[in-house]
Amino acid sequence: MTKNRKTISFLVILVIITLITSCSNESNEPKKNSYADLVFQNGSIYTVDKNHSWAEAIAIKEGKISFVGDDTDVKDFIGPNTTTVNLRKKMVLPGMQDIHIHPISGGVLSASCDLNGLSTIAQYRTAISNYANANPEVEWILGGGWAMSVFGAGGKPSRKIIDELIPDRPVYLTSTDGHSGWANSVALEMAGLTKDTPDPIDGIIDRDPETGELIGSLQEGAMNLVERVIPPTSIESKVAGLKYSIKMLNGYGITAIQDAIVRKNDLKTYQALEKNNQLTLRVVASLWWERDQGLEQIPYLMELRENYNSNLVSPTTVKIMQDGLVENYTAVLVDHYHNVPGPTKGIPMVDPEFLKEVVTALDVLNFQVHFHALGDGAARQSLDAVEESIYENGQLGNRHHISHLQLTHPDDFSRFAELEVVANFQPLWAYTGDYLTELAAPFIGEERLKWSYAIKSLQNAGALIAFGSDWSVSSANPFHQIETAITRQSASEITALENKPVDPKQDVPLNIEQGIDLKTAIDAFTINAAFVNHLEQETGSLEVDKYADIVVLDRNLFEIDSYDISDTRVLLTLFEGNVVHGDISAL
Repeated sequence: MTKNRKTISFLVILVIITLITSCSNESNEPKKNSYADLVFQNGSIYTVDKNHSWAEAIAIKEGKISFVGDDTDVKDFIGPNTTTVNLRKKMVLPGMQDIHIHPISGGVLSASCDLNGLSTIAQYRTAISNYANANPEVEWILGGGWAMSVFGAGGKPSRKIIDELIPDRPVYLTSTDGHSGWANSVALEMAGLTKDTPDPIDGIIDRDPETGELIGSLQEGAMNLVERVIPPTSIESKVAGLKYSIKMLNGYGITAIQDAIVRKNDLKTYQALEKNNQLTLRVVASLWWERDQGLEQIPYLMELRENYNSNLVSPTTVKIMQDGLVENYTAVLVDHYHNVPGPTKGIPMVDPEFLKEVVTALDVLNFQVHFHALGDGAARQSLDAVEESIYENGQLGNRHHISHLQLTHPDDFSRFAELEVVANFQPLWAYTGDYLTELAAPFIGEERLKWSYAIKSLQNAGALIAFGSDWSVSSANPFHQIETAITRQSASEITALENKPVDPKQDVPLNIEQGIDLKTAIDAFTINAAFVNHLEQETGSLEVDKYADIVVLDRNLFEIDSYDISDTRVLLTLFEGNVVHGDISAL
């Protein structure tokens, strides 16, 4: 009996050893089902992983990354049906993410009276006339893209310019920054506006200083007085506009965004494209906080989050516009503006004390808050609101972020890291141009000018830096933005806001000490942006088990002059392993 037991024990041990050996051998050998669908080899692959490591090869299976490493080891993932591509040392990046953009309205604008790229009143007149003549059936002539700098300080275009061209149809055109409107007399009459109409609390109706008559320009919240009588944009027009934008964004290597202003019909637009497999972007939707409502709107925001959340769309953020623009004196400053009529520190769009209540209420419901703050005062009010929410709720990790940050007071630099608030910059604006030198600098003074787009200072203070374009305000091309963030000079032959030709290399750099390095700029468009979008576990770097959102470039950004970055072209964009831009056979 003892001998039999020993024999049985020996056999059991032998079986266990055999199984372990077999499993070990299997783990070291590629299985047929581990073969990749697509393999890139011989590349310069910048992974943006925690070590910012480089690789030669990457394998993709069923929309996800299955291998990142060298050319030798990737051979184990190549099977009889695997497509292999020789990159010939081309640079590869993770799909980029834009965390402040307006793809639906920007796309709709592209099909309307588009003034972007024009730089004189004469050019505006021609474009407006041409559009009106080409579209005689259009009831309202809508569009935008005019630059405030063309009309001087305050940006106040006259209704009479349009009246001469189109006296019988309403015309309404928004500025390139989206903070001012330009209406003709018919549009003002249809909106019921007269010289006796009071300014809204969050805006200004521009008037002739001598007669009080309406000039035709409207600032910030006053724009709503005309916009409320404009027929709503159809879902069909929104879908067409979004398709235009997605194609453009994929062409720039962008595979995820945060839409900065989203209402219910915008969510329906995204839903329509996703149902038809035409949405080749991950979308975080910033639900618009209606300033004429209070906390009672929160259940509706929760309803939108619940009903429109999907695989690719996350309505998990609320957008709060806390101020306007420095250029029209509506941005909120800590101290008074210089050289403007009457003492003013700008217009807080939400009462700062009420803002604390709003952010605290949203935070406890796990909404991310996306603040608009151009002025240092608005940035401070936003930080104060987040601080209050942490005091009431604890740190819930909702990754609140403040966008624009044209001015940030040095006393607040360290608060971003302390409060875990992300600094969301639009780096294409960080250059010396007419908007800054003529429309901002005289009214903020030399000392505050030094705080303009203080990207490096905030980084040094420990803040997480992430980037967005604010397209259609300025170009969505991330390579133009990266170059400007590094050089602090205009990276485009047409400046971001003025629509004015320049020689980029001849610009005087804007606070060159605020320039950042290439690594930081790439992080801001990839892993850091993914963090803001709560997507860093799925995207933002090229690592095993993340989605195969991948971009192939025509040059290695680390091997060229900084002034050549803006010339970069995207040869190929993959979204979940599928080609959404370019030709894989042409690499």
